This record gives sequence, structure tokens and C-alpha cells, in this order.
Amino acid sequence: MEQVILVNEHDEETGTMEKMEAHEKALLHRAISVFIFNSKGEMLLQQRAAKKYHSAGLWTNACCSHPRPGEPVLAAAERRLKEELGFKTQLKKVFEFTYKAPFDNGLTEYEFDHVFAGTYDSEIVPNPDEVQDYRYQSMNDIETSLQKYPEQYSAWFIIAFPQIMNWAKQQSSSQ
Repeated sequence: MEQVILVNEHDEETGTMEKMEAHEKALLHRAISVFIFNSKGEMLLQQRAAKKYHSAGLWTNACCSHPRPGEPVLAAAERRLKEELGFKTQLKKVFEFTYKAPFDNGLTEYEFDHVFAGTYDSEIVPNPDEVQDYRYQSMNDIETSLQKYPEQYSAWFIIAFPQIMNWAKQQSSSQ
């Protein structure tokens, strides 16, 4: 059974728990989110596989997951990127945030999320158990789509997108 790392609001470990139990009890746990851009500045979006236990079929960032007990957050981000989309690239931690999102199935994501970003322009080999579809899209087009069709996106993506957009703007203005 997959374990998640329980944390307090300062990301200090308080224990571990089976993943589904932590989501059923809405307990704060450590998570990672990865945002990938191509050299044109477009963001890689993935559509979650239809059989995912929550947010199935919704569009979101490149990948998200939970570090395993004892696993550094960067290692977890690199592992999940390879497992879900079939590639490796250099990742950089860009910010962290906490969010809580209840789902219709009785589960709640309550996560202290470490956010990473990277650039990638080569072949993507998605894992069909995780990813139904993927595409690169401009930040402006994503922003417009989020405003018009928020129901097509994962709860955490809606929360994280403005922050990653601000980060991306800062990166382009400092170059």
C-alpha cells in the first residue's frame, strides 16, 4: 500500500499514512507538482486517465504525486515525470503552496505542494494508466480556457496556475 508523508502547515513531518486513508480523513500531506514548458514557452498539459480515483479526465499540469517516506521532493518529482510521461529533464523548485479540495467521491486532497518547473522539447511517451492525452498550450490560451471552462481542469491546477504564470513572467522579464 502506498504511504504518504503527513506534515504540519510548515511542512514538518508528523508521520505517515496509507494514501487513501489520508484522503478519506482529509489530513495534510506532502505532495509534488511538476510544470513543464517547451522552448516556445508553452506549458505541457496532461489529461488525467479516465480510471484515476479522482479528477479523472480533467486537464492539469505535467504531473502530480506524493513523495514516498524518506524520498526527497525533487526525487519524487523526477520519478513521477518519468513514470507518467516517459521522460527526464532538469527540474527546479519554484514555489510551494497548501490547498484543500474536496471531491464528489468523499475524498479530499489536502496538500502541502512543492512545485517544480522544467523545459522539455523531445518525445513524450505517456503511461496510459495515468495519462489520457497531452498537449502544449500557450499560457494566455490556458488562462482564457480556465476562465471559460474551469470544470475541465483539476482543482489544484486552477489554484496553482496564477502562481506559475507569475513565476514564468518573472523568468522571461529577468532574461
